[in-house]
Amino acid sequence: MTVYSLVGDPSLEQVADAELAEAEFMFAFESGAPETVREQLGTTTVRLHGGVALAMRHDPTGGYWNKALGFGVTEPVADEVIGDVLDVYRENGSGVAVLQIAPAVLPADWDDLCARHGIVSDSTWTKLLRAPTPPSPARSDLRVGPVEAGDLDAWAEVMRVGFEMPEGPLTGMFAGSVRSNPAFQAFGAWDGDRLVSGGLLHVKDGRAAFCGVATLPEARNRGAQSALFVVRVEAARAAGARVFSAETWRPGDGQVNPSLNNMLRAGFQPVYDRTNWVWRARSSD
Repeated sequence: MTVYSLVGDPSLEQVADAELAEAEFMFAFESGAPETVREQLGTTTVRLHGGVALAMRHDPTGGYWNKALGFGVTEPVADEVIGDVLDVYRENGSGVAVLQIAPAVLPADWDDLCARHGIVSDSTWTKLLRAPTPPSPARSDLRVGPVEAGDLDAWAEVMRVGFEMPEGPLTGMFAGSVRSNPAFQAFGAWDGDRLVSGGLLHVKDGRAAFCGVATLPEARNRGAQSALFVVRVEAARAAGARVFSAETWRPGDGQVNPSLNNMLRAGFQPVYDRTNWVWRARSSD
């Protein structure tokens, strides 16, 4: 296993920037879908206690889009907060929720809260930040640039396929959310005239969230992700962002995460690891 060094203990300001950048883009992504798509997916998005709860009753991925994040930044994480968050999922009819809370803001009685509410630890993600400095060049034989409005549907399908998510309304969510919100900027990589990779950037309140890159299987290992980091860093700088934030799964023993390696090459630095805390509805809920 490669050892990635965290950059000291993050300040509360860094934690707030990293968590809120992600929370804002996820809220915009799920809430900005067309109404018909939201109805198909059974989506509910709620702001509460300084964070966001994103519930998707018919999540075709089995739970990825049911996330609660951004908590502990503006007010302490307490029993009432967790209870209110989980009520969003109960009322929506979602059977699962993933609570993503930075370790620096977890309360001393977190283990007791988890036991009380039926929350268990799951996988670990790494949060990364980058200074708003110019990017280093990246090598790719693909043409990289912004995605025009007329190509957003094709871009959304590339993102869905590249992330290996099921067919259905998610493509409409991807395209519709970006189309409806100018805080999003979509980018693509083309092999000739064919779009083979896509990336997304969200900039709000000076925080740039690097929302992921997905590449079709047959076009991988050609530098698409690295090149899409370069153009998104340039776009975030042009938008005046002061915070550049990203996240990805932390590799375990014997694992390699190419996305994490590409982030490090793009100038991002790990600032902390964050556990995914999972709640599942019980028969009594």
